[in-house]
Amino acid sequence: MALLHFERRFDPFFRPACDALFREPSAAILQWLINLTRSDEHLALAEEKPLPGESEALDSIIIDMGTYMRMHWPPGNYQRAGNTKTHGVLRAEFIVHDDIPPQYKKGIFAQARTYKAYVRFSGPGPDWPADIDDVGFMSCTLKLMGVPGPKIFDSERFTQDFLTVTTPTFVTPDVICNAQLQRELRDSTEFFYFCNFTRPHLLDALMQGLWNKTQSSPLEAQYWSCTPYLLGEGQAMQYSIRTTLETRTRIPRLPMRPPSYYLRDAMAATLAKQAVDLDFLIQLQTDAHKMPIENAAVRWPLRLSPYVKAATIRLPMQKFDSPAQLAFANVLRISPWHCLPEHRPLGNQNRVRWRMYTELANLRQLMNDVRPYEPTGDEIFD
Repeated sequence: MALLHFERRFDPFFRPACDALFREPSAAILQWLINLTRSDEHLALAEEKPLPGESEALDSIIIDMGTYMRMHWPPGNYQRAGNTKTHGVLRAEFIVHDDIPPQYKKGIFAQARTYKAYVRFSGPGPDWPADIDDVGFMSCTLKLMGVPGPKIFDSERFTQDFLTVTTPTFVTPDVICNAQLQRELRDSTEFFYFCNFTRPHLLDALMQGLWNKTQSSPLEAQYWSCTPYLLGEGQAMQYSIRTTLETRTRIPRLPMRPPSYYLRDAMAATLAKQAVDLDFLIQLQTDAHKMPIENAAVRWPLRLSPYVKAATIRLPMQKFDSPAQLAFANVLRISPWHCLPEHRPLGNQNRVRWRMYTELANLRQLMNDVRPYEPTGDEIFD
C-alpha cells in the first residue's frame, strides 16, 4: 500500500500516455485469460442463474460490512461501508433523448422527458482517506425524482437510481468472491484477497488496475454500471456515464502531497464557472455467453454491441459544498432496486444488493438517528 501511495504521486506524469498505448491491448489479454476459465451455460438473453451458496455469501457480507462499520465509525457519524467518502451531492437534470433506437425506448427511456436528479460522487471506501491515498477509484450514483409508475422496491415511490464506478468490470466476479473480499476488508488485509495461495484473484486485480489511477476530478472520468439490468422484458443492458469535458484539471502540488479534498475542490472550481454535461450511454446484451449476466468480471465486448447515447445528465453551475448539502449524503438511500420493473437489476451481485443495501442503510441511519426520507429535488440547503 505504501508503494501504491507513492506511485499515485507520479501517476499523472506518465499515465495518460500508457493508457493510450497499452490499456486496451492489456485489457483484451486479461479478458481472454478470464474467459478461458468460463464455460458456456447456454442461457438465453437476460436469463439469470442463481449461484450455489449465494444466500450464505450474502449473510457473510452483511455481517462483515456491518462489523467494519461498528469498528470504525462512532454513533452519529456512521458512514457507508462502500463508496464511503462523499466528494459531493450535486443537483442535476436527466434529459432523455427522443432520437434513440426503438429497442432502447423502455422504462425511463420510453419518451423524451426531463427529470430532476441528484448525483453523488464518492470515493471507494470502506474508509475515508485523503484523496491521494485511496486506490484511484470513484463512483457516481444518480437518483432521478418524479418518476411515475410502480417501483419494485416501494420504500421510495417516485425515484429511479443508477449506480456506476470508474472501472468497466467489478472488483469481484460474483457474490461468493465478494464475501471473500469483505472478510479481508473487515480485517484491513484486502491485499490478500487478490494475492493468496488458495483462491487468488490476480486477473481481477490487474483488470482493476488498468482503470484505477490518480483521478483529476469526478467530473472528468467515465463510469460504468459493471452489472446488468433489464431494458424491458427479455432485454438486458449495462450503462455508462461519460464526461464531455475535454480538459483535465491539474492536481495541485504533485509530486508532493495534494490537499485532502482536492477532488471536491476541482468539482467546485469547475461548477463555479460553467455547467457540465455528462452522457448517459446504454449497451445492449446481444450474446448471452460473451456478455454474461452472472459474471461481473467479464467486460461486455463493444464489437458485439456499442454504447448508444440515451440521455444527458446536465449539471448546472452551482455551489454544492456547504456543510448542509454535504450532510445530505447521509440522508440519501441509494439502491439499484429503487427502479421501474423495466429496469430490474440482474445477476447475483445485484440480487444480494436488495437485502444488503437495505440492512446496512438501516444500520447507518439508526446509528446516526436519521429517518428514511425520499427526496423530491426541491430541498433547500443553508
